Amino acid sequence: MSVPALQIDALKKTYDNGVQALRGVSLRVEPGDFFALLGPNGAGKSTLIGSVCTLVTPSSGSIRIFGHDLIAERAKALSCIGVVPQEINFNQFETPFEIVVNQAGFYGIERAEAKERAEKNLRRLSLWDKAHGISRALSGGMKRRLMIARAMVHEPRLLILDEPTAGVDIEIRRAMWSYVVDINRAGTSVVLTTHYLEEAEQLCRHIAIVDHGLIVENTDMRSLLAKLDRETFVLDLCQRCDVIPLSSGVQLKRIDDTTLEVEVPKGTALNGLFADLSKAGIEVRSLRNKSNRLEELFLNLVERGQDGGA
Repeated sequence: MSVPALQIDALKKTYDNGVQALRGVSLRVEPGDFFALLGPNGAGKSTLIGSVCTLVTPSSGSIRIFGHDLIAERAKALSCIGVVPQEINFNQFETPFEIVVNQAGFYGIERAEAKERAEKNLRRLSLWDKAHGISRALSGGMKRRLMIARAMVHEPRLLILDEPTAGVDIEIRRAMWSYVVDINRAGTSVVLTTHYLEEAEQLCRHIAIVDHGLIVENTDMRSLLAKLDRETFVLDLCQRCDVIPLSSGVQLKRIDDTTLEVEVPKGTALNGLFADLSKAGIEVRSLRNKSNRLEELFLNLVERGQDGGA
């Protein structure tokens, strides 16, 4: 069995004010995985990530990164990870090139090599034309990409992305994910926390959901989505629909004049629905899955966890 990229065992954290942020979290991320860590605000995600990055001191438990204990072998463990935090935390009066080169120096990389790596990463993230300007002038999306370039300059084996696309527009978000997918395919393990649940569904192979300091679900993405007992589809219509027709076994909802949403038990054939729509004189132009399947499941799991703790 391979050494896990990240191994967390029975991690607990109680703050001085009595808040129990983590209540015995255990987690394993395999080498080369793209792993999602999800949870509502206050669930314990930030404390968990902070513990892995040594920004938070756990009350008990252990963390190992590629076999290196985070306490006993701190330097070796931290050399294996790159971190992209939620907040912009670089000197905005330095240039992007200086920021990335200086980061390489913290890991003992010779300056000539650091410059080569800085240029490579800034080019890959479409920032080379901004490399020698003041970082303060960068857009929000560019600053996010700069933090990824900085995190990758020492070529870590594990990349931790904590809400990396918050406030980033769709086009830049896609470019960022293209880069991250490429480095994951090249062998870098990735742990992602995000509120954009569709990103986790599209990118990640495994997922853990945290709530009230506990792991309430830890499985592969396909198995998690298979737990949904209902499916939701969006129907784009060729003409205006003022009255919703009746159809046995399905729930229809009007979204706007030319859009219907249909919810059916998983695996239900839609032939009967289309026949009923045709009888009502409604022609369907296209059909697509609604994109929030993971969000629906996430809310169900959290609600179930709250009921169990009541």
